[in-house]
Amino acid sequence: MNRLSPEKTQEDRQLRHFARRMAKTPKSFIREILKVTEDPSVISFAGGLPNPALIDVEGISRAAATVLSKDGSTVLQYSTTEGYLPLRQFIADRYRRRLGLSVSPDEILITNGSQQCLDLAGKVFIDTGDHIAIERPGYLGAIQAFSLYEPVFHPINLNENGLDPVMLQQVLGSQPVKLFYGIPNSQNPSGITYTDDCRRELAAVFGKADTLFIEDDAYGELNFFRKIRSSMREFLPDRTIITGSFSKILAPGMRLGWIVAPPDIMDQLVIAKQASDLHSNYLSQRIAYQYLDQQNIDDHISTICRVYKTQCDLMIDLIQEKFPDTVRHTIPEGGMFIWLTLPEGISSLEVFENALLRGVAVLPGTPFYTDGSGGNTIRLNFSNSTEEKIKTGMERFAAVLSSLR
Repeated sequence: MNRLSPEKTQEDRQLRHFARRMAKTPKSFIREILKVTEDPSVISFAGGLPNPALIDVEGISRAAATVLSKDGSTVLQYSTTEGYLPLRQFIADRYRRRLGLSVSPDEILITNGSQQCLDLAGKVFIDTGDHIAIERPGYLGAIQAFSLYEPVFHPINLNENGLDPVMLQQVLGSQPVKLFYGIPNSQNPSGITYTDDCRRELAAVFGKADTLFIEDDAYGELNFFRKIRSSMREFLPDRTIITGSFSKILAPGMRLGWIVAPPDIMDQLVIAKQASDLHSNYLSQRIAYQYLDQQNIDDHISTICRVYKTQCDLMIDLIQEKFPDTVRHTIPEGGMFIWLTLPEGISSLEVFENALLRGVAVLPGTPFYTDGSGGNTIRLNFSNSTEEKIKTGMERFAAVLSSLR
């Protein structure tokens, strides 16, 4: 008679308490790797953090002091689920000025970072077994958020111009796809920006299907050339949901994002948010609005873009100068990431381990694929660094790649 060990019995008993969906939800590989890179001697290109030197600490401090001194008891109280109206109005006005979009504040919901937008979308739209489409490679945070709701993923290839419209049409024509999630501007992890022609082609494909387009625009403001790219809402106004974030242009620690959706969808998102956390951090909302009302955010964003472009250009120059010719890379027009494709047969996980021994951390690309592929791809982050660290770190990394030739 087989008997389980006491340890195994205890483990099985504990597992029975968890929902089945937890077994299908991946850990954040990025968060696990960041634990490894806490050693100050390690130069990390593995994370996805904004540059801390570009956070306007003094300006935010003044805004916080003003808000607390003028309206302290109110800003420390509960608030409405939808969010602070003047902040939503600011976002709506900015869409009109930047993109020519007509957005009402009533179509905007303030969230705890744009990551909560993905969780709310999963709650509102995805039933177990639903078909959803995502970029290949796709954003790890979206893969993790949506996996909780147990969908069937259909990855759509990216090319240098953006999403592959032919593959998209094949997928949408073969089964009912409830939603597509993508990052058209400076995509995470690839850094690719959809061209204007690509956007129009995609709009034509989506126009023939009953599929929602979730447009993550976390990096739209970080275009190095300050080039304006059309939102998919311009082409698909009733079926595009936009997510945005103050994390990349203000401060990620404030945990402020937003979601833009048509009224019928917004009603359901508000219900889901009420069930989740009642409302987003009201103090952060008030501080953010006070800051935006006092400062010229466009000047601040221009500074961020100038610094990031310098760091990105430096990293690309070093890739082209020092890496083997067999290593391919993207050339971003904005954002925070460069994507590497190594020769077939070379394991990015092995490269990661060898690089760590030399004091540099990179991010293996496999977690960005829902089909388990991408074993020869790597994401590099250039934003959370300095020129000196980029030079030193890329020298170390080049030595690792050269040893694998």
